[in-house]
Amino acid sequence: MTGNSRCPGFRLLPLLRRRSAIQFLPAFLALLLTIGAGGTARAGGPDGQLTWGIHVTLAPTWFDPAETQGIITPYMVLYALHDGLMKPMPGQPLAPALAESWSASEDALSFEFVLRKGARFHNGEEVTAEDVKFSFERYRGSASKLLKEKVAAIETPDARHVRFRLKEPWPDFLTYYVGATGAGWIVPKKYVEQVGDEGFKKAPIGAGPYKFVSFTPGQALVLEAFDDYWRKTPNVRRLVFRVIPDESTRLAALKRGEIDIAYSIRGELAEEIEHTKGLALKPALTLATYFLYFADQWDAKSPWHDARVRRAANLALDLKTINEALTLGHSRITNSIVPASFDFYWQPPAAVYDPVKAKALLAEAGYPNGFDAGELFCDSSYANLAEAAINNLEDVGIRIKLRPLERAAYYKAYAEKTFKNVIQGSSGAFGNAATRIQAFVAKGGAYAYGDDAEIDALFDQQAVELDQARRGATLAKIQQRVHDQAMFAPLWQLAFLNGVGSRVKESGFGLIANYPYTAPYEDMSLVEK
Repeated sequence: MTGNSRCPGFRLLPLLRRRSAIQFLPAFLALLLTIGAGGTARAGGPDGQLTWGIHVTLAPTWFDPAETQGIITPYMVLYALHDGLMKPMPGQPLAPALAESWSASEDALSFEFVLRKGARFHNGEEVTAEDVKFSFERYRGSASKLLKEKVAAIETPDARHVRFRLKEPWPDFLTYYVGATGAGWIVPKKYVEQVGDEGFKKAPIGAGPYKFVSFTPGQALVLEAFDDYWRKTPNVRRLVFRVIPDESTRLAALKRGEIDIAYSIRGELAEEIEHTKGLALKPALTLATYFLYFADQWDAKSPWHDARVRRAANLALDLKTINEALTLGHSRITNSIVPASFDFYWQPPAAVYDPVKAKALLAEAGYPNGFDAGELFCDSSYANLAEAAINNLEDVGIRIKLRPLERAAYYKAYAEKTFKNVIQGSSGAFGNAATRIQAFVAKGGAYAYGDDAEIDALFDQQAVELDQARRGATLAKIQQRVHDQAMFAPLWQLAFLNGVGSRVKESGFGLIANYPYTAPYEDMSLVEK
């Protein structure tokens, strides 16, 4: 059975049941025609420069697909520097990229990828099966242990064919390998072995539409168009990502024309963009769910161990007001850590704001005067969201101090499980309900500080269930238990608000469904002079 651009990517099992490859031929031919049309370089080649003002400090770990942390931020760089076997693209949840096609055996025990002929790395070397195998084996990011435990062998019969053999049928192989992790983003084996992992992060070489030029820590990343990119020659010659952590400073730079795109402009500043001639506000609904995680709920001595206290925190949050104040109402209040668009999403009851009932629950739990809850750790770029949540919590007597950290340091500490008290967690990574549960709820998850025996048993059942309906029912039970136990206090599914200047013709926002950043970079363009 053959996969192609029409495969939904994250809905693998219905495809595995199809026994004929012939039915895929029309779609695949259409794909080839589309790629052929898109591959034509525009007259004169790439030209001009686009400059971003980004909201976080760039971390070199994001230059290496092997260290992808199960969050969306690294893809801001990956979509420019690197390329995957398959990846989300416009109109396609999972599109062929370095792999022109894939196939799966009827027993779901093997997956084979055929590499695109002529796809090259920035140093001119062709992408080969050995590079694919090497990239998988060196992957050490989120879910790496799970991926490697499931794979029995990787075979490379020739330079363009790679075959993964699994130890047992696993319905989420593609979802994890080319969707929810960076394991399917390919790096050049010879070059990495030559310069080493640290050397690679200092001067990365990939197979994406843009080449590395320079990186000044804390200041800027500069990239230049790769004219031989297989999909098409990029329209813009140079991309500059300037680190501007302060929101008002980003907006000021946008208004002065110093940058063309400003990421993450919220609240009154976003309203200012809407009323400024020559600027455009671009909201992008994302896969990023934000939530409060009660890290101490597993400690019997902590107030958070009592589900009534956790429910009180949920009831204390005025999410509608927070949404309107910070993202002008564009975010979605889903009451779940799983994005509403994910496969196997379970619809929970609507979030309720009831501070009176919250205080009653606290009193019932033995805290009539509230309690000191320690610290709330958060990514500093979303400290304003955490501040709003803290204000609501303090209104019902839960006293807590804000502890913001820069993003790279925050996620490192989060994954190392060094935080205590409460964490404002988030993830915008691709995947499905199972991948989100695996990372944040199930035993051994990258960001799970404890585990629930009932959930773990159900998670193990769904992981090998090939029947979609039965698997969906099991995942629904898990999500319902997470909700009933108030393991989290969901905040929202983020609408990422951005500002775009008048020089930009195609900003790239919204081209890839539910993706927060600009992409594909090769499709972006400037207004012609």
